[in-house]
Amino acid sequence: MTEPDSVPDFLETGRKIFAGQSDFIWAADSLKALPPQTRVEIAFAGRSNVGKSSLVNALTGRNTLARTSHTPGRTQQLNFFNVNDRFHLVDMPGYGYAAVEKEKVQAWTKLIHDYLRGRASLARVYVLIDSRHGIKPVDEAVLETLDKAAVSYQIVLTKADELKKGEIEKCIADTAQKIARRAAAYPEIMPTSSRSGDGIPELRAGIARLLAERGEG
Repeated sequence: MTEPDSVPDFLETGRKIFAGQSDFIWAADSLKALPPQTRVEIAFAGRSNVGKSSLVNALTGRNTLARTSHTPGRTQQLNFFNVNDRFHLVDMPGYGYAAVEKEKVQAWTKLIHDYLRGRASLARVYVLIDSRHGIKPVDEAVLETLDKAAVSYQIVLTKADELKKGEIEKCIADTAQKIARRAAAYPEIMPTSSRSGDGIPELRAGIARLLAERGEG
């Protein structure tokens, strides 16, 4: 699924970007609380317990940058991180099931959709999908929001190390088929594993390529 001239050219650039300092800079629990749009923003979204915080930590090489938990729903706001003064990484609340009150889940879900619809500095959303389960209806709702807002997004499969090679290939093919007609979807699907590190250099390279395309590289 990788374009021949896309990832390899940016592997070293991506490594250098994420080898630099990454710092938490802002948290927002409402649109009014969002930070000034001073840098390109790249957001990570996904269902609760999809492994989003673990992936953010793996990307930055910092085990405790994003808060991880075995309890879904621990990320309860939009968390902004300054990555090497190059871009702002946005760790979004997990949507769908969370071990908290229904009203809070609804509030987070509204915040996610509102942010995705109206943020001019948002360059891309990486939508994380558990490779063991594939795209679910709750994911489809987020993809619909992104399509309507014309926000570029890309599917990142998590926990790929838990599948056999044939299974992950089938998941990639199934996912590609499901997003084939979605206007804002980037066609390349990236299998990753925070535990084994598989796909992490390629995801860094993809972000480096995106920054270069926007004149930030």
